[in-house]
Amino acid sequence: MAVAALALLMLGVFRKEDNTRPISVLVILVLGATMMLVSSLGGERHLAFNGLFVADRFSGFAKALILLASAFSVAMSLQYLEKERVSRFEYPVLVLLATLGMMMMVSANDFMSLYLGLELQSLSLYILAAYQRDSLKSTEAGLKYFVLGALASGLLLYGVSLLYGFAGTTNFDGLHNVFAGGHGHAVKPGLGIIAGLVFVVAGLSFKLSAVPFHMWAPDVYEGAPTPVTSFFAVAPKIAAVCLFVRVLTGPFGDLADQWRQVVTFIAIGSMFVGAFGAVVQTNIKRLMAYSSIGHVGFILVGVAAGGELGIQGVLIYLAIYLFMNLGAFAVILSMRQKGRLVEDINDLGGLSKTNPAMAFIMAVLMFSMAGVPPLAGFWGKFYVFMAAIEAHLYTLSVLGVLSSVVSAFYYLRIIKIIYFDECSEPLDRPVGRSIALVMAVSTLVVLAFTFVPAPLVTGAKAAAAVLFPAAG
Repeated sequence: MAVAALALLMLGVFRKEDNTRPISVLVILVLGATMMLVSSLGGERHLAFNGLFVADRFSGFAKALILLASAFSVAMSLQYLEKERVSRFEYPVLVLLATLGMMMMVSANDFMSLYLGLELQSLSLYILAAYQRDSLKSTEAGLKYFVLGALASGLLLYGVSLLYGFAGTTNFDGLHNVFAGGHGHAVKPGLGIIAGLVFVVAGLSFKLSAVPFHMWAPDVYEGAPTPVTSFFAVAPKIAAVCLFVRVLTGPFGDLADQWRQVVTFIAIGSMFVGAFGAVVQTNIKRLMAYSSIGHVGFILVGVAAGGELGIQGVLIYLAIYLFMNLGAFAVILSMRQKGRLVEDINDLGGLSKTNPAMAFIMAVLMFSMAGVPPLAGFWGKFYVFMAAIEAHLYTLSVLGVLSSVVSAFYYLRIIKIIYFDECSEPLDRPVGRSIALVMAVSTLVVLAFTFVPAPLVTGAKAAAAVLFPAAG
């Protein structure tokens, strides 16, 4: 991927005419080829670069989701870039480089390689957020994201330096041995190590846009170009969650009692801020930002539960979340009136009469996000809450269900606007082929999961088992 990104960058520079479309197609092919290479590795655990890099079933599962999200995002953005006249070949190349950083993150086995992957991803995303240079909102989004991202990186590095000072290593396996007493003496988790762990969790929580590090998400989601927002909402989230899981279950697996309280607090905060914050939104991109904060809260319920069952629930939720979000953003990208993009929720009024197919797709995705059975979103929540109950986290489960009820309000409000409100001005038709394909695939997955859950559930189970070799 690194070689392909550099080659495509050179190709774009030396070809004089506008070549965004051909380079985007090549990027999608590179992502597909990478997916095949990742799946060909098999399930064994491989270490590379002196233990800095690990390839196993867990990283393979995470990479498959990230590559899928990136390929769909590039395909969805083509029409937007041409219509908004911001068609530049750097866009797909930046997405490719960000994806490379994410794959590095989920395969990190050391805090050094983790930071390398995190920064490669972040630098690409800062540029993508401010991609529409002539738009005040877009440049503001990029600047906010950059300033707060730099702060989060500083917190993470400070935490890592504390951990290195007290434990003497940054390698995940080494840290695990130190805390588990693998060298004949276990390091007691004193104040220094706990402080380091809290800083690391804070730095990673920013990347998740989890409460209380969520303040950038609504502004950046609203200000960034819509295809960039759809990319932000999916791929970096998946990478950050998988990284979070690997860090907490690997080196800090024996300190679960210390970090579980922090993760539980973050999960409860995220679920309720996401639920109540979205209720008052009229801009659909801001609403999706609060929605994603809420979903991160539900995902963290599985992380707090820990154990194989909890992580399996997290992975299943991520896969379902990927399709629900991509489908919803495909609809948002199709919201045009007289060729102009609109973002107000009320612009969806009367969609059921003007475009019944798109109205049906949006209704299915909103019901799924609200967790209405038998759609896929319900099963995502079911798996994480079951894991929390197994881990005796009853209060967390009850609060999660209550916040889910609140969040159902704003998802159902969108459906009410689509089916029962009057149409002030119809949305343009037709939508682009690539966007229609993403909508169709997302809806199909959300509807079909109930009937064929086996491939995803068994894949997630095998991926989660890798992190708990003793239990397996």
